[in-house]
Amino acid sequence: MQNVDYIIVGDGYAALFFAHQLLLNNKSFVVFSEGKKSASQISAGIINPVVLKKFTTFWLAQDQIDFLKKSLKEVESYTNENYLIESPIHRIFHDENEQKLWLKKSANDDLKNFLDENFDHLNIVKNDFDTGKVNQSARLNVQGFFDGLLSYLGNNGKLVKEKFNYSEVNVIDSTYKDFKFKNILFCEGMGVKENPYFSNIEVIPNKGHHIRVKLSESLPKDITIKKKHFLFPLENGLHFYGGTYDREQLHHEIDDSAVEQLQKGLSEFYPNDFEVKEIHFGFRPTVKDRRPILGRHSEHYNFYVFNGLGARGILNGCYFSKTLFDFIENNIPLPKEISIDRFK
Repeated sequence: MQNVDYIIVGDGYAALFFAHQLLLNNKSFVVFSEGKKSASQISAGIINPVVLKKFTTFWLAQDQIDFLKKSLKEVESYTNENYLIESPIHRIFHDENEQKLWLKKSANDDLKNFLDENFDHLNIVKNDFDTGKVNQSARLNVQGFFDGLLSYLGNNGKLVKEKFNYSEVNVIDSTYKDFKFKNILFCEGMGVKENPYFSNIEVIPNKGHHIRVKLSESLPKDITIKKKHFLFPLENGLHFYGGTYDREQLHHEIDDSAVEQLQKGLSEFYPNDFEVKEIHFGFRPTVKDRRPILGRHSEHYNFYVFNGLGARGILNGCYFSKTLFDFIENNIPLPKEISIDRFK
């Protein structure tokens, strides 16, 4: 029987950023990874402090950006890889009114560090009303991040590549198969609906598609363009465009209507030919109040959940991993805005 401080079930942003906190604090743990591509692993990797539909920001945006950059430097210290891509978002304006609204909002205290007052014109796409640059925005090298961290965990005996079987948990002895654990943390995204301990948490699936396209004229490497969706270059010569949001069509197949929506959206501002090479989709776990769900089981006091990261998985996963660690290890109360208890 192997004694560990933690079992982590899941392998998305919540799981890996929490594993990072455990590494920083010399805690023993194992991560159970089923090996399927999670919503996190096919995500765009956009790091963005601004809601680009309305030009607003969100709770703790600056704190989250700062903490992510610090955390990625810490991750680099043991994976020897820098996963942060300095590629600011350029939001294409639809008309003059959007330009004026952007400038007006850029004077607000909570937005002045994010909305650049100087507009840019991009030559490779249609942007008749120019673009606004989001300062402090960037991207994560998603493939590199997951490959690098999962490899590191595997090489250090902290990764178990198998589907977690709830029926083999002994809640009285705190054991699972050959492991005796102090705490167990479930970071399963929409997989939580099969979890007998936390299946009732209020996460709502939101299906997102993206396409990977070959552009006849490639974008510069250091730019991310946003109109309806995000467009940016990938390492393999393809470009990412997406993703959609759908709470209705929740079957596990590609939706042709979503692909059509993406092709139409891209052709509206990319004037040259492109070819769709790949289509991907996943299910984001979203919450009505747009904040993650963290907390302890009401009966099994060493069972925890970390879920509901939504479309801001990187920022939410990174920042609140520390919040959850401090709650478990140091008895620092969870903010009510993210606590599982807010739904009682």
